Amino acid sequence: MRIENEEARSYQPAGWPAKTLPEIARGIRSGELSAVEAAEAYLARIAALDRRGPMLRSVIAVNPDALDEARRLDDLRAAGGKLGALHGVPILLKDNIESRDNMATTAGALVLEGNITGRDSPAAAGLRAAGALILGKTNLSEWANFRSEHSMSGWSALGGQVRNPHILDRNPCGSSSGSGAAAAASLAAGTVGTETNGSIICPANVNGIVGFKPTVGVVSQEGIVPISCSQDTAGPMTKTVAGAAMMLGAMAGDAEGAAGGRGEEGGEGASGDAGAKRDYLEALDAGSLEGARIGVLRYAAGTHRGVLGRFAEALRILEAGGAELVEIEKGPERPDVFERQAYTVLLYEFRDGVNRYLAEAAPAVRERSLAEVTAFNIRNGEKELALFDQSIFEKAEALGDLGSPEYIEARDAVQRAAREEGIDMLLSSYGVDVLIAPSGPIASCVDALNGDVWPPFPGAGSMAAIAGYPHLSVPMGAVHGMPAGLSFIGGQNQDARVLSFGFAFERLGVEFSGGQGGLRVEPQYWLTAEGRPEIAPAMEGIMARNLL
Repeated sequence: MRIENEEARSYQPAGWPAKTLPEIARGIRSGELSAVEAAEAYLARIAALDRRGPMLRSVIAVNPDALDEARRLDDLRAAGGKLGALHGVPILLKDNIESRDNMATTAGALVLEGNITGRDSPAAAGLRAAGALILGKTNLSEWANFRSEHSMSGWSALGGQVRNPHILDRNPCGSSSGSGAAAAASLAAGTVGTETNGSIICPANVNGIVGFKPTVGVVSQEGIVPISCSQDTAGPMTKTVAGAAMMLGAMAGDAEGAAGGRGEEGGEGASGDAGAKRDYLEALDAGSLEGARIGVLRYAAGTHRGVLGRFAEALRILEAGGAELVEIEKGPERPDVFERQAYTVLLYEFRDGVNRYLAEAAPAVRERSLAEVTAFNIRNGEKELALFDQSIFEKAEALGDLGSPEYIEARDAVQRAAREEGIDMLLSSYGVDVLIAPSGPIASCVDALNGDVWPPFPGAGSMAAIAGYPHLSVPMGAVHGMPAGLSFIGGQNQDARVLSFGFAFERLGVEFSGGQGGLRVEPQYWLTAEGRPEIAPAMEGIMARNLL
């Protein structure tokens, strides 16, 4: 089945919300669009799609002062004040990222419902310094999907279940599920997600948007509810690579140089290494694929027929752009204890990081340690533990501090396997500039009884996450209405270069597809995949017809 055609058509973005972040930024700077008009347009879509209609539940809180702030930004522009690259552009933050606005930072958890800190994380401060309007907070997998080994992606006690706008019963994936769904549904010009291991890339993949996980350290982790000091990072999620580059420049602290007055075309200059103050938009080069050596991670391509078809088309596009494709048939060797050690690192770092965070939480937060949060959840089990347990909390609480030899040995071993013996080795051994693979699987269904049930994951996102290296997902089309993404993975601090390759691919995709949106597809709000016209007849079957 599908939402009635007329109703579904009404969910499609029109006017400014249908445009990309760079187009909206230019419109506000030129005076063609006001910040108030932009904010009102997105707030109307949140009311119509997130709170009613398909009820995406991707936005957990709206900034009560958003329109007042938009008026201030319009007054500043009218007075001839200095404007940042994102002046007046509405942005949604994942609700584990602090902002000084009158909104709590909850990680979706009841225990943090009153966590109004009144302070900006450096990521939020950078966006604000570039003129961005913080429109609200996005829903997420509670505690960034690090509470239970049987969790359900996109669910939080405070926000409920995020829905994928392409097919509403499909998994929105990863802890940045609300950011992915909101960006896809045009509920803001851009959103911010966070990733420890896949939580930007996976929701970008299944929601059909651009998601970028920068090198760990490019964006400060301060003021973000933590999991892992060695893997956590915030990153941009939006419709285009250029929009992601603009956001990243601001989040990394380059408020003035994040885009300047340049448009979505980007620059034609070099695409070298990234630094914390890099003008990432200036580094985008539509011709960067010419002569580039691209490592095709064939061993990580998976077996899904539809994803492989989209991947094959993406390879043809890359070759048309002048890239030389280098097949990599075998992945790096990993020790047998790799997965166990990688999990051990996260458990140790989570316990340490969350205890530190809770110690500085807002006064309204009574629980000041992981142990106290675990006890709170038991007391409030009818809400917090209704769908799954807190097994990860319990395992983390049983461990020691970061001085433990077990932790240090595990951290060093997994980083070496992912860096020197992983990505670095592949790049150098095959003499390639970047590695590519599918970003992930076609989304499975939301399953409240079993938690997340996924097919095997293609791609090499875990290796990039553990290494702390840059990883970009760019849409490469859809399979039966569900998006698929193409991953670009580079070496440490090669953020600008990775973005440039993705930008060039995206631009070529527009030419190949003949459409303005290129290989990115707009959500169609199907209730289930079974209702799609190419699937429904097969699901009905011949016998059912004969019984009528």
